[in-house]
Amino acid sequence: MKIGVISDTHGLLRRQAVSALQGADHILHAGDIGDPAILTELKKIAPVTAIRGNVDTMLSLRHVPETDAIELEGKTFYLIHNVKELDLNPQRGGFAAVVSGHSHKAAIEWRNGVLFFNPGSAGPRRFSLPITIGWIELREGSLHPKVVELDCA
Repeated sequence: MKIGVISDTHGLLRRQAVSALQGADHILHAGDIGDPAILTELKKIAPVTAIRGNVDTMLSLRHVPETDAIELEGKTFYLIHNVKELDLNPQRGGFAAVVSGHSHKAAIEWRNGVLFFNPGSAGPRRFSLPITIGWIELREGSLHPKVVELDCA
């Protein structure tokens, strides 16, 4: 199973991101969506699980939860926009991964057997950080994460 991971679109769904997410079996959006039309477009690629970020204050995104958990192929993923606001122990909770956004900086880190994954930002360029999305591939019961930099010159 291939899980596409995107965050911090801030109302901009780049064609490069749409192209890069082709082939996903499921998409996780870790918040700061910016426009509900982005979720509609992503759902044309694969089923989407999304959470709100701190910029998602518009009424049209109020139905999107602030956090969520989803089980995919026997692995449970916890989504939270700002990982610094994590108020649970993911290892004790049985989570395989914590997926976040907010910082616009991609990160792959393992803590006590739990993957902490931030795909970076796929929306408007912030600071001098690259435009990125992520993938988590489930193979033989293991998570295989990677970050993909998009060519958005």
